[in-house]
Amino acid sequence: MDSKKSAEGPCPIARSLNLLGDAWTMLILRDANAGMTRFEQFKKSLGIAPTMLTKRLAALTEEKLLEKRQYSERPPRDEYVLTQAGRDFLPVLLLIGAWGRKHRGYGSMVRLLDAQTGTEVQPVAIDAVTGAVLGTRAIKAVYPE
Repeated sequence: MDSKKSAEGPCPIARSLNLLGDAWTMLILRDANAGMTRFEQFKKSLGIAPTMLTKRLAALTEEKLLEKRQYSERPPRDEYVLTQAGRDFLPVLLLIGAWGRKHRGYGSMVRLLDAQTGTEVQPVAIDAVTGAVLGTRAIKAVYPE
């Protein structure tokens, strides 16, 4: 796949995957949505090489899904806080998790609970205009001229 062509092409899925299409990036966003903000927290949670984590955090910061903030002057230390774009990615992660539970759901798995009610979260994507559950009707792509 030509990443430059995908990043600039008309397909919003291809544009998004150009940035978010690797597992490390999505797992960093998962952990950030769970409240992690510091390099060492991400490194410990993911078991990721520091150089890889540095690259991914830089890309997420550059693309404005995370914002880098200094939390200590001596020694200088930064944390990574979700932006609105990063928070907006949470439903996507939850839907990927729901797909995984349905189609890859063997063995013991993490359960996601609503923090207020304690009930298990069961994500579903709904078309805001028709109210139809996405995936129950055919979708037609209309490309720009």
